[in-house]
Amino acid sequence: MVNKFKRWCTHTFTAPWRVRKLFPKTTLKAIEMAIQQSESHHSGELRFVIENSLTSKQIWHGLLSRQRALELFSTLRVWDTEENSGVLIYLLLAERTVHIIADRGINKKVEQSQWDSIVQAMQQAFRQGDFQRGSLIGIEQITALLTQHFPANADNPNELPDAPVIL
Repeated sequence: MVNKFKRWCTHTFTAPWRVRKLFPKTTLKAIEMAIQQSESHHSGELRFVIENSLTSKQIWHGLLSRQRALELFSTLRVWDTEENSGVLIYLLLAERTVHIIADRGINKKVEQSQWDSIVQAMQQAFRQGDFQRGSLIGIEQITALLTQHFPANADNPNELPDAPVIL
């Protein structure tokens, strides 16, 4: 119960303006452009989601950040691509967590340890206060993996929006 209360306090008292401070419009535009550039090299589809904090109800029901990432993977229809090649990058600022959720087509070829390595690189930049660099590092490293396993073909439609989502 103490951990749940502490977690509730963390989320409740995470300032709502924090997301805009850490991810100003210029950073959001840089992320969008990086995703557009990335998707020209492979047949994958990237979604970038930033959530400041969870609701009290989500906390009291025990929703974990990884579960929330999976929920958003579904809600944002990242799974709904022609080649099952969607990737969600999810940041939960209140807990300082990053999750990368990949569709089954990608997970057949990319090991979890590779995703974990990308998350660590992103979190290292975030700890230094450089959220733009951390985000772009993550996108760059995901691009390298997807280009290796899912190179772009002649018919490479943009199936998902490229702009980051702020919740």
